[in-house]
Amino acid sequence: MNSKNQLSLFEDSTFNQKELIPQDAKIPIPPGTYPSMIELAQHCNTCHRCPLGDTRQNAVVGRGNLQASIMIIGEAPGQNEDETGLPFVGRAGQLLEKILASAKFDSEQDVYIANINKCRPPGNRNPTTEEIKACKPYLLEQIRLVDPKIILLTGATALKGLLAEKRAISKIRGQWIEWEGRLCMPIFHPSYLLRNPSRETGSPKWLMWQDIQVVRAKFDELGVRS
Repeated sequence: MNSKNQLSLFEDSTFNQKELIPQDAKIPIPPGTYPSMIELAQHCNTCHRCPLGDTRQNAVVGRGNLQASIMIIGEAPGQNEDETGLPFVGRAGQLLEKILASAKFDSEQDVYIANINKCRPPGNRNPTTEEIKACKPYLLEQIRLVDPKIILLTGATALKGLLAEKRAISKIRGQWIEWEGRLCMPIFHPSYLLRNPSRETGSPKWLMWQDIQVVRAKFDELGVRS
């Protein structure tokens, strides 16, 4: 088939390029592609834009309030998340719930939780640059649909994946970064806190406590919906 005929297929109203999105990472996902999170989740659950689609049990799209003012973005699903199809449900998720509760946030009402990647990398390794690139358009659509005022980026993969930030998270955690009209804050991933349980002044857990209080203060200052 020559290039003119190929082009005519995409111009033909009977040929829906949108249906190709889950099959090929080269197919773009323009803003406004998905009218709802339900339709986005359907594509995620049939997605093979990267090889992770071949090994997942469930795509992990998100949980929480679809109209939340705070969006929490993690890295990639682990085993518990892969089995349940929900983000942050293992030990790290339990700690995240405690962190939110310490600042009087309700994980079902005040936040929406998602990941940079929707499918679990084998062995819980970090997702590759290509895997992040293939999945990121879904995340951008999620952000558009939820329309949060505040985004918390948990861990280095989330920080680099969304903002292309090269600085170490230890250097910029707790700082506000403006992105696309939204306030983003890098914070330590709960799994990192589990590996560093000390609560001494200056420890990761102590710093996390400071950071979540700053988030609470900004939430109240903005007078955003709860």
